[in-house]
Amino acid sequence: MKYFLWSTIFILLIGTFIFFLMKDMFVTEELFYDDDQEGLNEQIVIRFSHVVAENTPKGLAAQQFAEIMNEKSAGRVRVEVFPNGALFSDSEEFTALLSNDIQMIAPSFSKMTDIAPEWELFDLPFLFDHLKDVEEAFTGNIGQQLLAMLDDRGVKGLSLWSNGFKQMTSYQKPLVEPNDFANQRFRIMPSRIIDKQFTLLNANPVIIPFNDVYYSLETFEVDGQENTISNIYSRRWYELQRYMTISNHGFLGYTVVMNEDFWNGLPDDIQTQLNEAMAETTKWILQEAEQMNNKMLIEIERDSEMEIYYLTNEEKEVWKEKLQPVYDMFLQDANRELVELVEKLKN
Repeated sequence: MKYFLWSTIFILLIGTFIFFLMKDMFVTEELFYDDDQEGLNEQIVIRFSHVVAENTPKGLAAQQFAEIMNEKSAGRVRVEVFPNGALFSDSEEFTALLSNDIQMIAPSFSKMTDIAPEWELFDLPFLFDHLKDVEEAFTGNIGQQLLAMLDDRGVKGLSLWSNGFKQMTSYQKPLVEPNDFANQRFRIMPSRIIDKQFTLLNANPVIIPFNDVYYSLETFEVDGQENTISNIYSRRWYELQRYMTISNHGFLGYTVVMNEDFWNGLPDDIQTQLNEAMAETTKWILQEAEQMNNKMLIEIERDSEMEIYYLTNEEKEVWKEKLQPVYDMFLQDANRELVELVEKLKN
């Protein structure tokens, strides 16, 4: 009996020893890691969603920003860019941003007016005459004042990006005089300023999401639209329209914004790097957008049957006179600060 008892105790001791020995081996196996993987758990991922093609000014700027930020942060920040509305449409992306499903978007200025009506400023027709005026507005005090108006609205305003001057297209007839717009249906972005513009031209404005414009032109839901050369070319709208007027009547830009809570949770050094990367990208895209629009205009002239007309200065003055009530409407509701902004831009 004693022999059996001691044998049992011995076997239990041996089993316990083997158990703890094997346990230590498994723990050692689990804790082993490759030095190359060190720090990956600390990587910050920023999902940047937009609705235009990769080969447009905004598409290229988003990718440029991602590359600059990766370099500045030595890989600590990874910006994942999702173009062409792959994640959300332009009518969905703002809600997705506020819920932090994505962290960055770059909506058109018109989309910002629901948050801060002051952004209607950039929808005014013939606001800019030259690219240098745009650069001064985007990177100077005007841009900073408008971005500051987004504080405490759920988003952090980072920068203003350029796409270029807008042009008019139509399937029905050439658009040379204001009367040529009469009774035509035009796709517009959601903006009371743009709506008023087409109403003054006796046209019928129709709000249609960006990704649905091709179908709307193809099925004749609308007769025409206004946009930059790069969007007209990359979306192949020129194949569906017979006439284009180089009017430079409006300017299309984007407000680059980030989820405010996400921004506030970033380390100070990362915020500094983001601002630096954004400033570099903003300067780059101002020049790149102009070159791209010029290049794509040449390609449309060469490869399509679209009839292209260039407005003369005298014809532009007729358009400006016709559209003056848009300014009157805007200034009537504007505060003194906004009135001063308009005066700065027009003088």
